[in-house]
Amino acid sequence: MSFLTALSRLGLYGLWFGAGALMAQGLAPVSALWAAPLALVVVAAMVLRVQTATRAGWLGWLFGLGYFAFGLAWIMEPFQVDAEAYGWMAPFALVGMAAGLALFWALAFWAAARLASGEARIWALIATWGLAELARAYVLTGFPWAGLAQLALPRDLALDLVPYLGTHGVALLLLLAFLPLALVRQRPLLLVAPGAAVLLAGALSLAPAEPGAEGAQVVRLVQPNAPQKEKWLPEKRWVFLQRMLEYTAEPTAEGGRPDLVIWPETAIPTLQNYMDELTSELLFATRGAELLYGIQREENGRYMNSAVVMSAEGEVLQIYDKVHLVPFGEYMPFPSLWQRFGISGLAARASGGYAPGADRRLMETTVGRALPLICYEGVFAQDVNAAPQRADFLVLITNDGWFGTYSGPYQHLVQAQLRAAEQGLPMLRAANTGVTAVIDARGRILDSLALGEAGYIDTALPGALPPTLYSRSGDWPVFLILLGLLAATGRRFFWRKPPRTLA
Repeated sequence: MSFLTALSRLGLYGLWFGAGALMAQGLAPVSALWAAPLALVVVAAMVLRVQTATRAGWLGWLFGLGYFAFGLAWIMEPFQVDAEAYGWMAPFALVGMAAGLALFWALAFWAAARLASGEARIWALIATWGLAELARAYVLTGFPWAGLAQLALPRDLALDLVPYLGTHGVALLLLLAFLPLALVRQRPLLLVAPGAAVLLAGALSLAPAEPGAEGAQVVRLVQPNAPQKEKWLPEKRWVFLQRMLEYTAEPTAEGGRPDLVIWPETAIPTLQNYMDELTSELLFATRGAELLYGIQREENGRYMNSAVVMSAEGEVLQIYDKVHLVPFGEYMPFPSLWQRFGISGLAARASGGYAPGADRRLMETTVGRALPLICYEGVFAQDVNAAPQRADFLVLITNDGWFGTYSGPYQHLVQAQLRAAEQGLPMLRAANTGVTAVIDARGRILDSLALGEAGYIDTALPGALPPTLYSRSGDWPVFLILLGLLAATGRRFFWRKPPRTLA
């Protein structure tokens, strides 16, 4: 291979990687509306030009590598909390995560090129890419962060569509709208695809259902703004607790007290087992209000990341233990392997990491039945759909201090909005460093506290919508549609006759 040929190929690989990095600008906080359409058209044109399935696989991998490396750059932030011990791991974690997630896209691009050629390759890619994104949400406990539905779309189209289609349906619609534009020279009518997608979203957003009336009771969301580097320092952690107590004790605008107060994930710097020592202080601050707080607890040598509802009299009414834990954060897969190197989960307070809760459950509160989600659990649409009964509202307590101050907290907030819209339920989101927010049943933010701000919000609970189509069907309809599209585009490959041989 000549030097010029090698240089040309490197430039081509750089273009593939750059297209992915470009599309990542559609994620929060940049939220560039042009990023996804432009990147998708460019990558579709590239797919049509590659000659082999192997090259298409490399294209998908490099495109995914650029997208995830830029879109998930916040992953390096948790390693800076204890930089002396973990800082060296940060670049390896980002590259490893981006390269691993990009394998899903590599497989999708390879399969599309293997199954179809010419124009049919675009339709095959829509099917395989959609299936790859579904797999990314489920395989190996799943990691759907930076999903295509989280890319910025005009007029909150994703929030209008997810009650009907879910996030994977929105992703499919996005691919259908823009990948075929690479074929407009041969089929100019495909120019109407983006407009048709917008019209569909607009028609769905005109659905007649309206949220129920707001509750009459007052809920207070508290944000102490405890930076993760300081949160557990002996000389600081009680300062943050005192701050939450002071915010909790403040009267409402009408001079009364809230009915329910919500504190963030791991808000209290001790184990639930030793809470008797703090009960009197909590009762003095709540002044007759119910309190939902995040805390760690130990039971039979197992440590859990929990949410607790405490009554106005100081009695523990209910405990929910986080079910969906963060791999390499709250627990280590294959722990004996990592213990040889002295590596433990970043967020685990015990050497063995956290243990998962037994089941997902609702929590009865004075303002209604809440489905509790602790931090990472707000990323998984299927987990919210797995609730045993329909809740009156979603409550998400989180410690986004782990995610830094740039992209992570804002991307997490976008996913919280999607969960609310998918279910047609309001969400009350209490975050340690922000963004604490009141989200209505359509996924719109009604009130919020900025990232890095200490304070509280008093709110009435927004009304709920009737159960959505997505809450009743989940991801099955989109999965079946993708399988049908895959079968249609790959029929020549699957059904072609083998070559005849001479006897």
